[in-house]
Amino acid sequence: MTRVLVTGADGTIGRETVRHLVALGFAVTALSRSFEHPCVADRIVTGDARSPEDVGRGLEGADGVVHLAAIPHPRLGTPLEVYATNTTATYAVLSLAGERGVRRVVLASSINAFGVPMNPHDVGPAYYPLDEDVPADVADPYSLSKQADEAAARAAWRQWGTGVVALRFPLTQQHDRLREIAADVARDPAVMAREGWAYLDVRDAARAIEAALVAELDGAHVVGLAADDVLLAVPTTELLARFAPDVPLRWAVGPDDALVDTRRAREVLGFRPRHSVHACAAGGSVQELDDLS
Repeated sequence: MTRVLVTGADGTIGRETVRHLVALGFAVTALSRSFEHPCVADRIVTGDARSPEDVGRGLEGADGVVHLAAIPHPRLGTPLEVYATNTTATYAVLSLAGERGVRRVVLASSINAFGVPMNPHDVGPAYYPLDEDVPADVADPYSLSKQADEAAARAAWRQWGTGVVALRFPLTQQHDRLREIAADVARDPAVMAREGWAYLDVRDAARAIEAALVAELDGAHVVGLAADDVLLAVPTTELLARFAPDVPLRWAVGPDDALVDTRRAREVLGFRPRHSVHACAAGGSVQELDDLS
């Protein structure tokens, strides 16, 4: 693989991905509706991932695609805008890449593809640790769009033979921003109980994308991602006991364990996260749950 198109290249994951791939020696075409940050890609396309013309320009010379462009939350537009924007952009990228014989597309899916974290009803996960087959309960347009994107990945493989990897990203940010979010969540840990307090350092997100681009595989794959621990400096067992006591466990969970099953990332992509939000925590001790009341 020589040239990679990255859509959504000016977003948080997009910027880190472009930097990471360029550092590895890839030629990168960066596509975004606007560029508010410096971009190290050697080709820049200002355009919309929903536009066949803009995507076509971005695909010139590309033999791999990383599709990150999306409206990332259901409240950042009307339900129709969120769903239509995300699904139209994904299918535009997949269909044009397929027609041009691009052999690998990596899509940004989301932990929200199973619907529970953003569900407006009082629902919880069917079990922990979450995996790619956890039963879905979808009621919001963003989660629905990610579920549709994963279905589109399977269709692209069947129609054009394109190898597609849909990565289910959890909360993904830079290290310092994750620590800020963790401090906010610590005031009300219940707000992240439905997603198992899962997170990923953006540097690991870029590494996972690299792994998905170069892995030897065929077909369409959905792969869950998360750090090896939870966002809060609190034992996982205590979080479960207090905020998700009725969610069944698929196996015994230890105090330092994550609540996302990432075996598929290891087995299919050879990927393991390297970074923890707690790496620089003073003293390395956990908080007492009483401090989170």
